[in-house]
Amino acid sequence: MRAIDTVLFDLDDTLHDDTTAYRAASREVAQAVAREHATDPEALSEAYERAVMAFWTALTPDQLSLGIQAERERMWLDALRAVGLDDRGLAVEAAAAYGRARAGAIELAPGARELLAALRERGCKLGLVTNGFAETHHDKIDRLGLRELIDAFFLADEVGMVKPDPELFRHACHVLGSEPVRTAMVGDRYGRDVVGAHAAGLFTVLLDVHAHPIPPAGPRPDAVVDTIAEVLAVLPLARGS
Repeated sequence: MRAIDTVLFDLDDTLHDDTTAYRAASREVAQAVAREHATDPEALSEAYERAVMAFWTALTPDQLSLGIQAERERMWLDALRAVGLDDRGLAVEAAAAYGRARAGAIELAPGARELLAALRERGCKLGLVTNGFAETHHDKIDRLGLRELIDAFFLADEVGMVKPDPELFRHACHVLGSEPVRTAMVGDRYGRDVVGAHAAGLFTVLLDVHAHPIPPAGPRPDAVVDTIAEVLAVLPLARGS
């Protein structure tokens, strides 16, 4: 039987609804660009969102040194070119506007604050493990009020590793003074969160907000929930936790 006393969380689409936030921001920027350059805002926002998904899906440790702002400018340039606007200066402006719009659109998922508080009251150590970049994610952490709720933060470019590398999860356990067998990982991405954490020996909880099928040949999550508020009920917490 497991006896969990440490819980790791993903950030985007786990503790907050990042998909809604980034789509709202991309569409706001696309509409502003369209007003000035007579292009299709829907086509532009969709092109940017495709670029975003491709970037995060293929993220490697080699890309960590580039910085997210430079990558956003590149992605906006790709999106602009897709609708016939090859304008690097406009891409820089769009990336900056996108960053401002997205920062103002984030909020904790319903039940997230209560879950974190409940786990800390039970004596659990908490960590945040994300493929996000320090350049933007520390601001996001502060805006969401997570600094006082979580014990340690493991951001990809600061630790030099990206999920699903099992070593990243082992590193988080070590820093928090725990072991994989006593640690759970909660995340929304099967390939990044469940596969990597399972390989490191952690208890895995899949937050099934995307309704993506689980590959039949892959490891099964130890638990699957529909909302962050359901996580506490599925964790086999250590006695006294």
